[in-house]
Amino acid sequence: MEAAVLRTACLRLVANLAEILAVGEALERALALLQAGDVVAIPTETVYGLAGDATNGVAVARIFEAKGRPRFNPLIAHVADRAMADRIAGFDPLSAKLAEAFWPGPLTLVLPQRADNGIHPLVTAGLDTIALRMPRGFGGELIARLGRPLAAPSANSSGRISGTTAQAVAADLGDRIKLVVDGGATPVGLESTILKVENGKLRLLRPGGIGAEEIEAVAGAKLLRGAGGIEAPGMLASHYAPGAAMRLNIQRIGSGEALLAFGPKRAEGWQDAVAMRNLSEAGDLREAAANLFAYMQALDRVGAATIAVEPIPFEGLGEAINDRLARAAAPRDNTA
Repeated sequence: MEAAVLRTACLRLVANLAEILAVGEALERALALLQAGDVVAIPTETVYGLAGDATNGVAVARIFEAKGRPRFNPLIAHVADRAMADRIAGFDPLSAKLAEAFWPGPLTLVLPQRADNGIHPLVTAGLDTIALRMPRGFGGELIARLGRPLAAPSANSSGRISGTTAQAVAADLGDRIKLVVDGGATPVGLESTILKVENGKLRLLRPGGIGAEEIEAVAGAKLLRGAGGIEAPGMLASHYAPGAAMRLNIQRIGSGEALLAFGPKRAEGWQDAVAMRNLSEAGDLREAAANLFAYMQALDRVGAATIAVEPIPFEGLGEAINDRLARAAAPRDNTA
């Protein structure tokens, strides 16, 4: 057994690949790397995040470097508790109500920054607001131990498909980072919902792991949609893209295409697809969200020039799924 462990370690060293540790044994190693200004890929309930100390400019720069991310695109700062969040940003009554209802969880709030909050300017890309989220599980425990917020965009190369397993992260970033913490497949499978309160009105900047209907029920008001520019992460037109082209809302499969299916009914000619993955045979949008990025990656690996996608309803989490698919299919002159 010791020989096998040593051999694995040597192979990693030679190949310069990230170490993968299970959550139960990774806390101290991750904490040491973060305290040294390095970055660590960690599991959250949404997708895996590439985390660095949000108060350390070198660490934040390493996030951008590892991802190849444009520096005009802001990052989410992750906090351990409401007290940490209050030191960083100001909460209006509606934002406070939403945080009480959905934190910890897959909700990000864009809030006005407090002066001298210690957050490095690279995190906010020069904005006077900051995007805050409180994650569950390992991420929250790690932040509490560090005592400082973590900047943590999705753990993937800029513009590419977000990682929902440690293995997917290692395959993408394994030669650029030192540690991937393995927490298994992420349960939500989509990035967080991003909201901003403006003049007492609630605006949806990015649909995500909490459906609009759930938010509206707590807020007691309808969500406004759209934004006047890049106000939060994940808002560039092209994002989450596989190597293959994407064709959405298809009714018939073209020659040589792979098929990303949904529900029990198939598009015409589905038998001719070079490969197929069904996001949810039962048409369950939560199951589809959890499977989306992993199945896009699987179909991308078969080598088809195009991935054809069957229609997915826009209700509930379907809004976020369709948002990710539209960004994956967009022209790729800009990435995030």
